Amino acid sequence: MTHLHIFSWVLALALLALVSTFLNSGNLKPAKISHMILRLDYLLILYSGGDLFASYASYGPAVIIKLLVGIWVIASIEMVAVKKKKGKNVTSWWIQLTISVLLALFLGFVMLPMGLLP
Repeated sequence: MTHLHIFSWVLALALLALVSTFLNSGNLKPAKISHMILRLDYLLILYSGGDLFASYASYGPAVIIKLLVGIWVIASIEMVAVKKKKGKNVTSWWIQLTISVLLALFLGFVMLPMGLLP
């Protein structure tokens, strides 16, 4: 399940890049399609993340914090896409996305048992 989770969030970040690129070029139809695929990818992220959460729930508060940070990442991705589509300023959301992704990577790969450090 870990591989599906990592694949899902890498795909989400790649799709966000596609949505941003299509919106900058003025192609609304490909941007809309990419955004809908991105929203479907959220379901994969939530499913695989929920399964991992259930597997490691006994590890205490670090897993709960990672769950909340993961939801923050998804919310930031969605807000960047929506605000950019509406032509609004997205700088603060890009900053939040960067912080939340870095925090999620740190928690997932360093603090939790399946990470790089035992």
